[in-house]
Amino acid sequence: MLSLDKENSLFSCGHQIICGLDEAGRGPLAGPVVAAAVSLDPKTCSLLAACEEIKYIKDSKKLTAKKRDELFDFIQANFCEVGIGICDHETIDRINILEATFLAMKKAISALREKPAFVMLDGKFQIPNSSLRQEAVVKGDNSVLSIAAASIVAKVARDRMMDEFHEKYPMYGFDKHRGYGTKIHMEAVAEHGPCPIHRKSFAPISKFFQ
Repeated sequence: MLSLDKENSLFSCGHQIICGLDEAGRGPLAGPVVAAAVSLDPKTCSLLAACEEIKYIKDSKKLTAKKRDELFDFIQANFCEVGIGICDHETIDRINILEATFLAMKKAISALREKPAFVMLDGKFQIPNSSLRQEAVVKGDNSVLSIAAASIVAKVARDRMMDEFHEKYPMYGFDKHRGYGTKIHMEAVAEHGPCPIHRKSFAPISKFFQ
């Protein structure tokens, strides 16, 4: 169940600024991976706890696109800061998707004006080679409010990028499947071949470059 318990526990230990971190776009065959860092301090956390809107914050995959857009604006306005980090398809192909995800997360944290004292990220792995204190929380987007907020920001930011790519490459339907390997997407790739934002290192796109 989502709550602010993790955040409040960290504040009680003396941490003044914490952030939740999550990403969108690890699995698609095209486009970037996008990470978001959402920070809180004790005062902002207390204000949020009394805010009715936080009951709608949850893992981005459990929300409609309309609700994600609404919550994106709410998070921007009511959390301390939001940082977004992006690694494009070329970087993903060069260093692999896991390393690109970590790099996007580092970029998201660096985009915050005030450095957090502690970072919580969704998943099993901590960010390597980072001096920040951190904790990887399995299914954190279902239990830690700041991580769930980050999942919404990352998803909306990436979806908007894929909408822009759809305008440039409309034959692939990026506005519908966001680059995931759906039947419609695969049929478009079979007909037209990959476009410049497809990930060359990902099967089944890689076969076009062998």
